[in-house]
Amino acid sequence: QVQLVESGGGLVQAGGSLRLSCAASGRILGIHNMGWYRQAPGMQRELVATITSGLRTNYADSVKGRFTISRDDAKNMVYLQMNSLKPEDTAVYYCNAAVVDSDYVTNDYWGQGTQVTVSS
Repeated sequence: QVQLVESGGGLVQAGGSLRLSCAASGRILGIHNMGWYRQAPGMQRELVATITSGLRTNYADSVKGRFTISRDDAKNMVYLQMNSLKPEDTAVYYCNAAVVDSDYVTNDYWGQGTQVTVSS
């Protein structure tokens, strides 16, 4: 069984910064793509940023230049550094990972989400 657990969300003023972390645990042989998604109230879940095992990154246009995704494969972790936060960044942020388990099966996993609230 594989679990993803996010941390680092909270309340911050516009212009501030937060760093989200996501730890993957369980019977993990390796992790392919990792990413962050978010869902605001009444909205669909949307991609924020992804990072491949080769460290290729992709960002939503709305966060380019402000957010940075990174990963630490030794710790099975992915991070999202969020700077210059705006009220429209308010959402529940979810971690996602394509994990290869000890049976050599790849499955897609999601964390439980962490709330980010940006006040104006």
